Amino acid sequence: MPDDIPDHIPDSGSAHYFDVDEEELERLGSAPRDVTWTVHGSSLSAASDRGVFSYGRLDRGTAVLFDLVPAPPSHGVFLDIGCGWGAVAMSLAALSPEAKVYAVDVNPRALNLARRNASQLHLDNVHVSQPDEVHPGITFDLIWSNPPIRVGKDVLHSILDRWMNRLSANGSAYLVVQKNLGSDSLADWLRERGFVVDRVGSRKGFRVLRVTRPQ
Repeated sequence: MPDDIPDHIPDSGSAHYFDVDEEELERLGSAPRDVTWTVHGSSLSAASDRGVFSYGRLDRGTAVLFDLVPAPPSHGVFLDIGCGWGAVAMSLAALSPEAKVYAVDVNPRALNLARRNASQLHLDNVHVSQPDEVHPGITFDLIWSNPPIRVGKDVLHSILDRWMNRLSANGSAYLVVQKNLGSDSLADWLRERGFVVDRVGSRKGFRVLRVTRPQ
């Protein structure tokens, strides 16, 4: 399969970011399952639920991201794009309690879960919201994301255009992308947009990219 992002990939059944259907969420019902994971030596546990990406487990891409990214700085304004039930946002907030962490999604069940998980973990530095609720003047010193490749190229590019352009001057974004779903073409597209893109590492069929502004 060529290393390019398809126009659309049929989903395997886990909602991710733009896959929002409230009737479908109602049909699925709710059956929370706890997920436990470790990131940079910290062990965390949070609830997942049906109709939200990575139900009942930490997905492989996010696990690779956690394995390969450097620990976040102690201070700053951070972002989790397409937060789901909040594994990335909770990890950032727990590792950097003095940072401010924004977690955005459009799935209402994901937003409710992420808010509850932050509360249960006493992570008062997490701010969960719809994307449009984040003040447009805020810039981000760090972005960690397992971006929603399955929404297709046009939607993915729109999402990344929105948030990558809000990187602070010295900020970094770390994106984990499956190799056979377009990691190299995504890196090329970001370079065309004027960003510097480096490969942090590869593992289990995924690549982690570091995106920065030119200095």
